[in-house]
Amino acid sequence: MTDPRTQMRVLRGPLLSFDADPGDDDAPAPDSVRYLEDGALWLVDGQLRAVADYAELAPHLPSGIEVVDYSGKLMMPGFIDSHVHYVQLDIMASYGRQLLDWLNDYTFPEECRFAERAHAEAVAEAFLDESLRVGTTTAQVFCTSHPGSVDAFFAAARRRGLRMLAGKVLMDRHAPEALVDDTLGGLRDSERLIGDWHGKGRLGYSLTPRFAPTSTREQLEATGAVLRNAPDLHLQTHLSENEGEIAWVAELFPECEDYLGVYERYGLVGPRSTFAHGIHLDQGMRRRLAQAGANIAFCPTSNLFLGSGLFDRQACREAGLATSLASDVGGGTDLSGLATLKAAYQVGQLLGQPLTAWQGFYRLTLGNARALHLDDRVGRLREGGEADILVLDPEATPLLARRTARCRTLAERLFALMMLGDDRAVHATWADGRLVHRRDTAAHRSTVEATPLDD
Repeated sequence: MTDPRTQMRVLRGPLLSFDADPGDDDAPAPDSVRYLEDGALWLVDGQLRAVADYAELAPHLPSGIEVVDYSGKLMMPGFIDSHVHYVQLDIMASYGRQLLDWLNDYTFPEECRFAERAHAEAVAEAFLDESLRVGTTTAQVFCTSHPGSVDAFFAAARRRGLRMLAGKVLMDRHAPEALVDDTLGGLRDSERLIGDWHGKGRLGYSLTPRFAPTSTREQLEATGAVLRNAPDLHLQTHLSENEGEIAWVAELFPECEDYLGVYERYGLVGPRSTFAHGIHLDQGMRRRLAQAGANIAFCPTSNLFLGSGLFDRQACREAGLATSLASDVGGGTDLSGLATLKAAYQVGQLLGQPLTAWQGFYRLTLGNARALHLDDRVGRLREGGEADILVLDPEATPLLARRTARCRTLAERLFALMMLGDDRAVHATWADGRLVHRRDTAAHRSTVEATPLDD
């Protein structure tokens, strides 16, 4: 007999998921893509009990189970954002010349406001609402140096049942007094937060030194010690985003071989380490990161907005270095994964490195999950996985509907979504098996008749 307390339903419609890296060719690598034209996701208490063709699964479903019909849409895993600052939501689109000026003029003054718990709570709620509206169900998040900013974020994420990584910023120098923490006190705060939140529900903790210039050697050493003693923690920071920043690091740490060498010296480079940006790296540095199992978060809208440079994705692949995709709001200009894909494609075109839709959507889902060591839980639609699901609408706007009506293949349709899609293309977002966002169904639809997809 079925337990009446069990929460179960079936989502039916076209379904796309990745089982492996599809590669960079126009055609995906064999066995890397799973696409079902009439697929079914059987959700039970936040888990995927079954993923199959609807006709195959239907005879095995309980009588009277709710079936949510997403015919004409496209279901895929929820998007993952590997690097974002929730506390910078309200300073997006602030004019700034380059990174260091932007930090001093906008970021630091804004982050001072998070000393007030009520403010942190309000922004955390708004950030998560916006993230779900654009289909992002998992992110690795910078808070501020205030412990309350972390408590506020994790509390809001747990109420929504979200899988999130986050951490308190560590910085004990070269910042406003209101943001600077005590060298060891910041680590004590972090240890308290780890005890309160790490592994609770779907939450995980990321140790978060802002970047090398804002931490003393003592703070970096203490952070490395915590990481060595708790290898299930993540670590997030910034690396080689801006040439002025690199020169500053060289002045502050003359004993180190290079910028990466600072993090290596203090034991911060490992398999759960994410380094945002990594634009100005040589191939030797990329290989060192690859050998450690770390990943670089590629933040294209931020890199373009701040004029930081063009990220060489192909050089990373040649070095065996894992990369992930990220919004980097507020330097980034959009929380939407689709906007991130569009900018990543444009950066790739300038470097002669075309980004296919296969590779792009893989990166936002299973690729990012693998880079963050979360692929045993999210990033893929598979039996036993967590039920975080994004439903895209290829006809969300009149222009998108006109374009997708001419698409003959799934690859063409995905590329159109990647280049023309925005938050309006997110029809629904599911997290932990629950509907957490649904777009207004009264949106305009084109009457253009669609062309059937080729196999």
